Amino acid sequence: MNRNSLSGSFLLLFVSLAIPVAADDVPTKIPLWADGAPGSINRMNEPEVVEGSNVTNVHHPSITPYLPAADQSTGTAVVIAPGGGHSKLCLGHEGDSLAQWFAEHGIAAFVLRYRLCREPDSPYTLQEHAMDDTRRAIRMVRANAETWNINPDRIGIVGFSAGGELAAYAGMSPIEGDPRSDDPIERVSSRPDFQGLIYPGKSSTFEIKPGMPPAFIAFGFHDRDDISIGMAHVYLQYKQAGIPCEMHVYSNAGHGFGFRPGTMTAAGDWPQRMCDWLIDTKLLSGVEAAAKP
Repeated sequence: MNRNSLSGSFLLLFVSLAIPVAADDVPTKIPLWADGAPGSINRMNEPEVVEGSNVTNVHHPSITPYLPAADQSTGTAVVIAPGGGHSKLCLGHEGDSLAQWFAEHGIAAFVLRYRLCREPDSPYTLQEHAMDDTRRAIRMVRANAETWNINPDRIGIVGFSAGGELAAYAGMSPIEGDPRSDDPIERVSSRPDFQGLIYPGKSSTFEIKPGMPPAFIAFGFHDRDDISIGMAHVYLQYKQAGIPCEMHVYSNAGHGFGFRPGTMTAAGDWPQRMCDWLIDTKLLSGVEAAAKP
């Protein structure tokens, strides 16, 4: 048995210990690669830098699971990619609070800590390292679907701003599983079954093609033009490609509204609108918990 096989088997064992998260619990991060991510092994033991709810210096990428109670689970799951301009991860309003909300509504959620390509002196790139982390996160959730009470055909990704770029690219350029891999996580596909693109950047680089997963788009009218106008053009690309897509433009919102529990605004309620869309798209069922406001 080689190193990759041992590493993958360790991660499968590790995740079997994950339990549903109560409101006051702090869930445990699960490394995407037990022995270090390709390109980061020499720095994997460097501690992350935490300032408030923001995190930098990520060299050992991970997911943090928020699992619903077994009797509330809908079988749907989502990887959450926070924003932060690829120079930090905004885990507060674009990560953990949303993951907790999803778990309370029957949806398993996994907050992704990916490597940052625009941090000062970063050795990483978006299309290589950050996307490697994103695809690996989706694969890890899918490989452990049975353990986490998840339907492997209802695993999506939601991304904010810079994380929205990663979510979009995950749908545009998925990688199929390699059945011959010694690593069980690499045997499954990285293709998300749905996407939530929340004010993503770089929309001019998006190429929407038939066969991509359905998408939910949300942004503010007062966001910068490359997002507010750019994402309108992206919606039309989805329409022309025949891919189901729902778009919400919030007239009183700008960039970075994220999710803040208790916010009484239309933009603040977008997660419920996404759940409604998932139900309509047949990607969310067993919805007694998910349908609650």
